[in-house]
Amino acid sequence: MSVAGVSAVVLVLAERPIVMPLALWVEKQHWGLVRQFGFPQWLEVTAALVLMDYAFYVWHVLMHRVPFLWRMHLVHHVDLDLDASTALRFHFTEMLASIPWRVVQVVLIGLTPLSFSVWQCLFLLSILFHHSNIQLPIKLERWLNKIMVTPSMHGIHHSIVERETNANWSSGLTVWDWLHGTLRLNVPQGQITIGVPAFQEPKAVTLPQVLALPFEHLPPSWEFRSGSAPPFHQSEAPQTFLLP
Repeated sequence: MSVAGVSAVVLVLAERPIVMPLALWVEKQHWGLVRQFGFPQWLEVTAALVLMDYAFYVWHVLMHRVPFLWRMHLVHHVDLDLDASTALRFHFTEMLASIPWRVVQVVLIGLTPLSFSVWQCLFLLSILFHHSNIQLPIKLERWLNKIMVTPSMHGIHHSIVERETNANWSSGLTVWDWLHGTLRLNVPQGQITIGVPAFQEPKAVTLPQVLALPFEHLPPSWEFRSGSAPPFHQSEAPQTFLLP
């Protein structure tokens, strides 16, 4: 939680003084996509939330695909135990890197202070839920993840297998993974190992090591220290069918 504490301080000191005044200015100037249609407030906020959710999907993909961003996001993935605390485990450099992206979101989408605050609240609840170790009945979870990200679905994203981590990038609505073909559910839950292969030893993910990760020379993330990579979990089930 120390990592989360540092990140929270960065958000308070760096993001909020920029984003909230900008959202207020956008509201007064009627800037942004959702503000061009004269929607009633409830529909404007709803549209802004959906667009923010998609923008975060794109940002999440970039965090994995762009090497210097992955160095920061790696801190989130090296956690060896997936639970609600993982939802808050982001390096402060990732928080800083997200500020320009957030500025673009506010201006292009047209986020008002209200819509931004609602998004922040729902986003926090969502990530706390799908990072948690709650075990839902499989039938319920199969129904839920047609709409929203669930713990089993997101657990696959935290697998030590690279092909499995490079899937299930949605953070709220699952529609973005469906549309982009990045949904992968057919991984047996009991066979998933959480973390990153190069950082499987507890001594490699202590607080000092984790805080230093973005600034150090890193080994190949998706290989064990021995040089081998974990095997992909083969399944005869359809890729969009959640396995228990």
